[in-house]
Amino acid sequence: MIYNSSKPQNEYNNAALFPGMYPTLFPYGTGGFEVCSRPTPLAFETQAEYFLDVEGTLFRQHWSFIFVVLNVIQRRKAHLHVHLTTKADDFASVSEKFSRIRCETLDVLADKIESETMNSLNDSEKEAMNLFSKVKTVASHIPGSVASKVALRNDIRSYFMYFGCPQFFFTFNPSAVNNPVFHLMYGDTSVDLSSQTPVLPDFETRARRLASDPVAAADFFEFAWKLLFSELFGWDFSKQRSKPEGGILGHVRAFYGTAE
Repeated sequence: MIYNSSKPQNEYNNAALFPGMYPTLFPYGTGGFEVCSRPTPLAFETQAEYFLDVEGTLFRQHWSFIFVVLNVIQRRKAHLHVHLTTKADDFASVSEKFSRIRCETLDVLADKIESETMNSLNDSEKEAMNLFSKVKTVASHIPGSVASKVALRNDIRSYFMYFGCPQFFFTFNPSAVNNPVFHLMYGDTSVDLSSQTPVLPDFETRARRLASDPVAAADFFEFAWKLLFSELFGWDFSKQRSKPEGGILGHVRAFYGTAE
């Protein structure tokens, strides 16, 4: 059990962290992340995916578990992948100035930036601010970051140069709330997919299901777009190329897509 304290808990290699935060999800206090006694090490993200895909809705419909797990994953990626770059001509001076900056100065400067009180900086804080103009933060491996979006655009430009300009652009937005496949994934075994018009519950019930189970919604979206490319566009995901018979647009050489 985790008690109130002014000292934050360590989130790395702390098998008791999540059982302590969520006693209703881990009633026996075991089964947490990164248990050192496991014969085969299990990655944090792999175990998180297992919890969200496990039979039942205990984990996937919990009101905060999925958000806390995502927050931990994003912070770890930030710790691992974020790095700073600067011009070669400025490297010596920038590295020397970085070695002189104290952590307390950065803490005070961060508070002033947050409160927008930048008119009262001392010399050390001004020096730290000047470094920001010479240093760039690279975070292309962190989902949702500005750098990751720039990396996606660069990938698309590379596709343009290699394959040529795309011939077809479209936005794919399947309606999970009105699709019987989603409600079957949600767990409604009364849905009859063999019927041409499966009977579904009223709209409010369908909307509540979609809002309460984001994992089923994500699984449905993954299923829908892969089915679209496989059956309509003739793409073979196992071989990473177009099927011999092609699809409704002929043989697809390549495609690029990203989710918001």
